[in-house]
This record gives sequence, structure tokens and C-alpha cells, in this order.
Amino acid sequence: MSAGGRAQPFYCPYCGESDLRPEEAGGAWHCEICDRLFDLAYSGLARATRGQPSRA
Repeated sequence: MSAGGRAQPFYCPYCGESDLRPEEAGGAWHCEICDRLFDLAYSGLARATRGQPSRA
């Protein structure tokens, strides 16, 4: 984990490079190569629906 308890991404989701820096405010990450800002969000666990019949 990086400073502040955030998990660090391994690569930029836009260009695939790994030169990332944490932004001071908002918990975003800055890619030094493509100059984009992005953030990561945990949405929760998906329901286990694989292999189970769907209910109508």
C-alpha cells in the first residue's frame, strides 16, 4: 500500500505505463506519460450468479 492507506495501481488504465504519482487531493492518480488523472473505487462484491439458474 502507498502512503495514506491507498492501494497503488500498477499501471495506467489509459496508456498502460507505470509512471504514476498520487495526487495530493481527492485520492486520484496522475499518469506522467499521458498526463491523465484517474481514481480507483471499490464497488463491492458481485453476487455469485455463475452456474446458478436465473430467477425471473
